[in-house]
Amino acid sequence: MSYPSRQRLIGWLAAGLLALATPALAQQGEPIEVEADRLELDDRAGTAVYSGEVDIRQGNLHLTGARVEIQRNDAGEVSRLTATGERAYLEQNPADGERVQGWGRTIIYHAAERRVELIDRAELHRGADTFNGAYVEYQIDRRLVEARASTEGTDRQRVRMTLTPEQQ
Repeated sequence: MSYPSRQRLIGWLAAGLLALATPALAQQGEPIEVEADRLELDDRAGTAVYSGEVDIRQGNLHLTGARVEIQRNDAGEVSRLTATGERAYLEQNPADGERVQGWGRTIIYHAAERRVELIDRAELHRGADTFNGAYVEYQIDRRLVEARASTEGTDRQRVRMTLTPEQQ
């Protein structure tokens, strides 16, 4: 791989992972670790696609899936990350907040909106609380969870939640 191509690849990785972090928890100085069987980078289309047991880590962030696609907008900023697989996984362990874990056959992170969609066999753990269904959406800044029993292309999966009372 040529030096300019390597720089573009590193830029893609950094931008994709930093988009996952909350502003207060940005991992700018942290190393990025990516493992995958294959990478397809298309600068013109603004996409990077990793496939084959993809495992991405940076600081307190962890994203896995059989396939992970990073899309950039016209300004070159990461706009969306999509992880797919039998059980794609997203985790963040902030030092000053609740641990968030999410699973689904598809996980879509909308960077500008700071919103995560978990689709098909969706499951979200936020601290001690859990939410399950065909579709679970989590708005990070608002700490808002929406769950549905069905969504396009999935079987009906009843919404279930477990809310744990705070300890006094």
